[in-house]
Amino acid sequence: MKQLLAFIGFLFFIQGNGFTQKLYLLKPDRVFDGTAIHEGWSVLVEGEKIIAVGEPKNVEEAAQKLQTSGKPAPQIIDLKGCTLLPGFIEGHSHLFLHPYNETTWDDQVLKEARSLRTVRATLHAKQTLMAGFTTVRDLGTEGAEFDDVGLKQAINQGIIPGPRMVIATKALIATGSYAPKGFSPDIEVPQGAEEADGHDRLIQAVRRQIGKGADVVKIYADYRWGLMGDARPTFLVDEIKLIVETARSSGRPTIAHAGSTEGMRRAILGGCETLEHGDAGTPEIFSLMHDKGVALCPTLAAGDAVSQYRGWKKGVEPEPERIKNKRVTFKQALDAGVTICFGGDVGVFSHGDNAREMEMMVDYGMKPLDVLRSATSVNANVFHLSQLGNVKTNFWADLVAVEGRPEERISDVRKIKFVMKNGEIFRNEPILSPKSSK
Repeated sequence: MKQLLAFIGFLFFIQGNGFTQKLYLLKPDRVFDGTAIHEGWSVLVEGEKIIAVGEPKNVEEAAQKLQTSGKPAPQIIDLKGCTLLPGFIEGHSHLFLHPYNETTWDDQVLKEARSLRTVRATLHAKQTLMAGFTTVRDLGTEGAEFDDVGLKQAINQGIIPGPRMVIATKALIATGSYAPKGFSPDIEVPQGAEEADGHDRLIQAVRRQIGKGADVVKIYADYRWGLMGDARPTFLVDEIKLIVETARSSGRPTIAHAGSTEGMRRAILGGCETLEHGDAGTPEIFSLMHDKGVALCPTLAAGDAVSQYRGWKKGVEPEPERIKNKRVTFKQALDAGVTICFGGDVGVFSHGDNAREMEMMVDYGMKPLDVLRSATSVNANVFHLSQLGNVKTNFWADLVAVEGRPEERISDVRKIKFVMKNGEIFRNEPILSPKSSK
């Protein structure tokens, strides 16, 4: 009897101390569901999931049914003047890097303590989340070993605020191809990723990175290696196929840094799921990507930032050849029907400024609505995030509200008013109504 009374008391304790899942009724002007805009829709969130979405009458009826079953009334969040969207998915991030005009890549790898880089990364994670990016695909720690594993755990455990992380840990490079440059060949310098070549070493490296926590295996299919200034292919096609096969056996995809024409070709034929950068793509290469179902993450903002670091005065001086060429290849990819993933290579430029890539995608020829799809449902599909990227019933409650109409003015994605990840509110700014004129 005492045990029964104690159990009943515990149930009352739970009910009285807010252990029931929270309910939120979100009322924006419109909802972008990952595919299309729906005027006047509402969204009901319970705990970590979206449980109703659609016309306000239907959503409110769903809320009332929950109340009749004993659940509390939902907290109403008025998002007047706003568009509610799925949480944005950053497709190419480096949380352990900061802008190269602050500290060069070489000096970050060689001179900054990993403890310092981790502290920076915690701030970068918060800035990313507050900018509406509730998920990031973080593609390499750039010399910070497996520290992204701990960062991801700290976020998941609620120790620090940050986005969901899909991590690549150290990434894979061919021997001699990716390291700080300009040193005597007699000196072994720390690497920006893990070197591996040939059958056994490649299998071991892939398995080691997966065992340490990698969600995705990243390779550098080309790079500016040796004394040559141009990017050249690194791994052989058979080596890439071996990496892909090994990763796939554990359920992980392989993606490739690939900027040269031949590097892209090898990565495509080797079975990589996405190519990062694609600067030297050609109509033939993009046609091959389309036919093989390989997506492109163009990282427009990174090249734009680096060009400015090197002295280009954007908006004042003519565009450098690198930028002109990127416009051409991006249009070729669009014309070929290649799936475009949103991802800016953020870390080369400031974390929290991820929207810079969205704005450039529109400037380079994509429609704003297609850019929104790229940053939500398209990325979710390509990255195998089956419960993200859409505002649908039973999907994870990762949601962002922006003031305005980003499907018409992509820059409105910067006007963040509300951020929810996994049903938890991280940002909720009051919506200020315009003053009436007298």
